[in-house]
Amino acid sequence: MAQTPQAKYRKDYTPPSHTISSIDLVFDLYDNNTKVTAVSKVTQLEQDNVLHLDGEHLKLTSIEVNEEKWTRFEQVEGGIVISGLPQEFELKVVTEIDPEANTALEGLYKSGGAFCTQCEAEGFRRITYYLDRPDVLAKYTTKVIADKTQYPYLLSNGNRIAEGVLENGRHWVQWQDPHPKPAYLFALVAGDFDVLRDKYVTKSGRNVELEIFVDKGNLDRASHAMTSLINSMKWDEERFDLEYDLDIYMIVAVDFFNMGAMENKGLNIFNSKFVLANEQTATDTDYLGIEAVIGHEYFHNWTGNRVTCRDWFQLSLKEGLTVFRDQEFSSDLGSRAVNRINNVRIIRGPQFAEDASPMSHPIRPEKVIEMNNFYTLTVYEKGSEVIRMMHTLLGEEAFQKGMKLYFQRHDGTAATCEDFVAAMEDASGVDLKQFRLWYSQSGTPTVSIESEYNSEKQTYSLVVSQSTEATHDQQDKQPLHIPLDIELYTNNGQVIELQCNGVRVGNILNVTEEKQTFVFENVTENPIPSLLRDFSAPVILEYDYSDDELAFLMTQAKNDFSRWDAGQTLLAKYIRSNVTAVQGNKDITLPPSLIDAFRGVLLSETLEPALIAEVMTLPSHNEVSGWYNRVDVDAIAKVLKAIKVKLANALEDEFSSLYHTLQQAQYSITHQAIGMRSLRNTALSYLAYTDNGNQLINSQYFSANNMTDTIAAMSSANSAQLECRETLMADYSEKWKHDGLVMDKWFALQGSNPADNALEVIKSTMDHESFSLKNPNRIRNLIGSFLNMNPVQFHAKSGEGYLFAGKILKELNTSNPQVASRLIDPLLKFRKYDETRQSMIKVELEKLRAMDNLANDLFEKVSKALDS
Repeated sequence: MAQTPQAKYRKDYTPPSHTISSIDLVFDLYDNNTKVTAVSKVTQLEQDNVLHLDGEHLKLTSIEVNEEKWTRFEQVEGGIVISGLPQEFELKVVTEIDPEANTALEGLYKSGGAFCTQCEAEGFRRITYYLDRPDVLAKYTTKVIADKTQYPYLLSNGNRIAEGVLENGRHWVQWQDPHPKPAYLFALVAGDFDVLRDKYVTKSGRNVELEIFVDKGNLDRASHAMTSLINSMKWDEERFDLEYDLDIYMIVAVDFFNMGAMENKGLNIFNSKFVLANEQTATDTDYLGIEAVIGHEYFHNWTGNRVTCRDWFQLSLKEGLTVFRDQEFSSDLGSRAVNRINNVRIIRGPQFAEDASPMSHPIRPEKVIEMNNFYTLTVYEKGSEVIRMMHTLLGEEAFQKGMKLYFQRHDGTAATCEDFVAAMEDASGVDLKQFRLWYSQSGTPTVSIESEYNSEKQTYSLVVSQSTEATHDQQDKQPLHIPLDIELYTNNGQVIELQCNGVRVGNILNVTEEKQTFVFENVTENPIPSLLRDFSAPVILEYDYSDDELAFLMTQAKNDFSRWDAGQTLLAKYIRSNVTAVQGNKDITLPPSLIDAFRGVLLSETLEPALIAEVMTLPSHNEVSGWYNRVDVDAIAKVLKAIKVKLANALEDEFSSLYHTLQQAQYSITHQAIGMRSLRNTALSYLAYTDNGNQLINSQYFSANNMTDTIAAMSSANSAQLECRETLMADYSEKWKHDGLVMDKWFALQGSNPADNALEVIKSTMDHESFSLKNPNRIRNLIGSFLNMNPVQFHAKSGEGYLFAGKILKELNTSNPQVASRLIDPLLKFRKYDETRQSMIKVELEKLRAMDNLANDLFEKVSKALDS
């Protein structure tokens, strides 16, 4: 590389030298030479009259200060420096950009036939020279000019204030956003769309126009997104007392997008994956994902837009909080237990793995090279868990008081994580001094618990210890404030009231020391404890449960999450013991008691079907890998498959009965119907390993009246490597090859295909007419699935998987480094594998590091992995 990228540190934050109160933008849109005119009102905040503006990949046409041509500037790497400026002035900057050539999909680019933008985190500097930082908030007026026939819809932030027609077949629309915002929230879209329109009346009686823009021909796939948007607006008013603040709310679905969606003020730009759905093209998982992401971006209107981040180190301020809000939204509308389970799977799997990797960092990181690398599971998902712990400690009423105080203090400003915690602390009166360590300490804490029952004194003691292993970024760890949710049961399933010192106490134990003892009185028999209920903290729990205790909790626990968790813990015991057995060339075995415990769940008449489906779902290969310092890829895969086969054969009658009983004649997306399909298709995934599997799956595929059942059949055939797999895959491809978004499901199955020739098939699939290395969705589903969801073939001893990954990353480094950075994560954990695999992965990482043009996105991750 020409120059080694330099890290930025949170401790080095300094306020901006200037502020910008307003910016007036004019875009004259052309594919290869769009002209951008930016007129800003600038005020000097420091004595220095030098202004440094950020800018990348721009052609500078002119600079004017107070309507006079300005020559006192210098173009430097990453921007321009303007000197000799007055204290207050109007700055006019004219630039030219090439949207057609912008394959990085940052700034202004072409998505199919439309212009669109992506400015978070630092994309606005690819549009014009500007103070591209989140603590500079300005009011935006935007005029968009384009060909009227090609681009009849010209959209930007805020409210539409004027429009007109020009010569040569061009027209213009002007937008004004009355709310000050940072540059990363700017948005522009120009194109020809189908539009779904609706209205929403806020609780104060304001009328809001709702518009969802989709590619031509996709209008029948936008109604669920509209329903989700209306539900989001209503929920935020009811649960958080927050009302929308513009006259219009727009969503645009685009096919080329690096992220899931973007919360730009009043104009959300979405990956089409999270907008388009009908029963023929989308699965239940897609429907639920759309609901969650529509909610997430809408909720950002207050937690992200009205109050934004002071700097990018504070990203979890808006993302952790908003993920918590979208999780609560999904839980209030659907099954709270099932939503919680799905959230916890992410934490225990990929997030814990991130904590243990060279990329380990706190939810508020201390340093970074590339801001795009902040968009991590730790910042988002663990950040949400930290908010959830605060909610647990304070309770709903005090938490809502804290939210109100937070908005009262910081509406219209750029705030910090500390500001949020201070508002919660001041509103509730709860001391959160030690709790703040969750923001600055990385890694996954381990909570070890030992119990003791004293029959004479009728006391029950829990000795709780906490520790956090050193991580790549931090050696010294301190005790955290951990809310530990517990419940105690008698042997006949009665809940034991918790008493300490003669006083009834709640279910939340405040663990604040390295080792603490909690003594409960009036416990008349040795109880069965339910620990870390609802996953009340993102920690690894160690407690020596017996099989009988876990089987008891699976059927008797009052908390549905605890039932699922007990089943996962029971499975984990035998996954671990069987991995050891395989490594010692011994047989894989399961005790009859384990099979009976799961049979009891399958036969339950009280558990909802969706929960039973979750209990019957084995931990993923990636989650199991996280249990080990040295991962035996092949042994884990062998054990997981063997356990599935053993459960399938032992419980075939129960699975078969459920499969046939739960069939639905009509498709609907009620949560009850989704739960029934989930359990039926979970049963099918087991029946795939029985003698009738091939026939059942073939029949379901060809008789399915919805995409959920279609993909369930294909997925089961894929995992079990059934004879019908190729027929189903070929039929699906022929039917849907014209629709890239629907084909993404097919690409994901090709990527995760466990067959020995998987890589060969993937390489040939890259020539499929629906595949493009320019489209992030296609890349994530085919190549991302291979790297992340196909451990045996990706980690094949030949090293071919690593070579393939290195080649793809090298190509994406030039065309789209953001996507490359997200793909590389499986390679960064190379030290967890055997020495042969380590050396092969290291070779590929060294090749990348040696590249002269390695993007910052990849340089940061590769360097951390190799140097750790």
